[in-house]
Amino acid sequence: MSQLNVPHHDGSSLYVSNCAPQLGESVTFKVRVPKQDKAREIYIRLIEDGEARTFAMKKKSTNRVESWWSVKISLTNPETNYRFLLKNGGEFRWLNGSGIHERDVTDHHDFRIVCRQDTPSWIKRSVFYQIFPDRFATSGKIRNLPDWVVPRDWNSLPQGRGKYTGQEFFGGDFEGVEQHLDHLTRLGVNAIYFTPFFPSRSNHRYDASSFDHSDPLLGGDNALISLSRAAAGKGIKVMGDLTTNHCGAGHPWLKEKREYFYWDSKIPHGYVGWWGLASLPKLNFGSSALHREMYSGANSIVKKWLREPFSMAGWRIDVGNMTGRFGSDDFNREVARGIRTAMDEVAPDAWLVAENADQAAEDLDGHGWHGTMNYNGFTKPIWHWINAPKKKLQDPIGMPGGLGKISGSSMVTALQEFAAGIPWRSLVSSMILLDSHDRARFHTVVGGSLQRHMVGATLLFSYPGVPSVFAGDEIGLEGSWGEDARRTINWDDRSNWNTELFDLYTKLISVRKKSDALSNGGLRWVYVSDRAVAYLRESSKESMLVIVASEKTKITIDLSDFGYHIDSTIHGPSLKGRKISISTKGPMSGIWRLK
Repeated sequence: MSQLNVPHHDGSSLYVSNCAPQLGESVTFKVRVPKQDKAREIYIRLIEDGEARTFAMKKKSTNRVESWWSVKISLTNPETNYRFLLKNGGEFRWLNGSGIHERDVTDHHDFRIVCRQDTPSWIKRSVFYQIFPDRFATSGKIRNLPDWVVPRDWNSLPQGRGKYTGQEFFGGDFEGVEQHLDHLTRLGVNAIYFTPFFPSRSNHRYDASSFDHSDPLLGGDNALISLSRAAAGKGIKVMGDLTTNHCGAGHPWLKEKREYFYWDSKIPHGYVGWWGLASLPKLNFGSSALHREMYSGANSIVKKWLREPFSMAGWRIDVGNMTGRFGSDDFNREVARGIRTAMDEVAPDAWLVAENADQAAEDLDGHGWHGTMNYNGFTKPIWHWINAPKKKLQDPIGMPGGLGKISGSSMVTALQEFAAGIPWRSLVSSMILLDSHDRARFHTVVGGSLQRHMVGATLLFSYPGVPSVFAGDEIGLEGSWGEDARRTINWDDRSNWNTELFDLYTKLISVRKKSDALSNGGLRWVYVSDRAVAYLRESSKESMLVIVASEKTKITIDLSDFGYHIDSTIHGPSLKGRKISISTKGPMSGIWRLK
């Protein structure tokens, strides 16, 4: 186990005077150095016009625990990589996005700053609620069902895997959501992320047969407009889900606009499908007409749904990392930037977040997607650390074989390495989540343990990013893999709801939304061991300490080394003073306000 107190920098406002400068504007960069550190000279090393340049930093202030060094730099390129050189005679260290290194390093994990309009400010205090439309709530209205539908009773479990997995129809709709908006307000969430709501031939609707209107099975456009306005009246934004990588085999484009697709006579159905699926024809962005129809045209799909009367607050882009990529074709960055530009034209405050299953930092360069669904830099490391012993999941979260197990220190390294090499604004604009409609339920991952679940929830609502709760997580819904996790909520009989979990979610969501440190602060790791980790979230207005433990352990932290003492306990065991000593009996989580 170890307490950490090392030189620190991140992209938050404590260390960077403007995270979204104009080209040519001067920005002040700061480094925080513990008093006992041996650095006597500090330099910023950045890339300008492709070449490295180095500038000396000056010590601007010193107190009993630390000194602050700063330098003012005029930024001449749209993107600037930078890191810091700490010297003491012949000894040197580099400080970059992945930490301190007593050796030379490459530019790969440099800090990055982008000269471009900032990301939407409202997402900083938002907590999203993900709704799979067929499974959240039903109005009970009788509708004319298409022949692909296999009707199911509302409170039955999904088959999950089988012939009719994608056809099981439970009847959730927009009116059902509107009728239960009070559940969302009680929980405290203030934004909805809907998985696709376009007409299709499946319950998941990722195989759109039209992007022109919402699915009549959900109530159609009028019901969506009514829901959107009712949600807005309660301070809740609504975001949609768009498949730019593919459409459905039932879409008229397949017959009428052949240039939108990849055709291959060697394939039985004649065209390339996503992962070979005939039901999901792959879109070819070599077509300029498709660009216009999807995002750049005046009445494009991207723009239409952001305008009145639908007023979507943004788009989640399905398989964003695969969009525009096939064989030797790679239009991905062009499409990402094109969608961003289109959104800026009609709704500059809309959020653009992509599902990126990869870990390519280049896809989060700050000019396309605002952020990603942060599976790799949040969900996976947490699952691997906190999953229940001997729990055999059927969702290894992308890894062959069973779900892996790692130490707390390995989890922190994974979190740090994802955050390194991308702009800070891309990290804090990424969606963080414990699970989703494509993954096992987190409550199942932790074996139904309330304490383990709360470790994950504490991380979710205190870590940099935009928290998202999959509908039902707050009451302890289970599910061993994606389709199995798409369970309905029983609104008529709430005896199986985990009300203790609901109350804890409600408390943490409130803390997240009200805290300046958790919404706007930086991230400084101060304690890392195999069984427990701790970090500070610090802004100019507030400082918070977060501690989580995966199992029985002893944690000792001397806050006086950082110039703090505990002011109040927000969540978890009540603590006071400067020196913390906790002996946990099992998984534990806590948040404390510092002074």
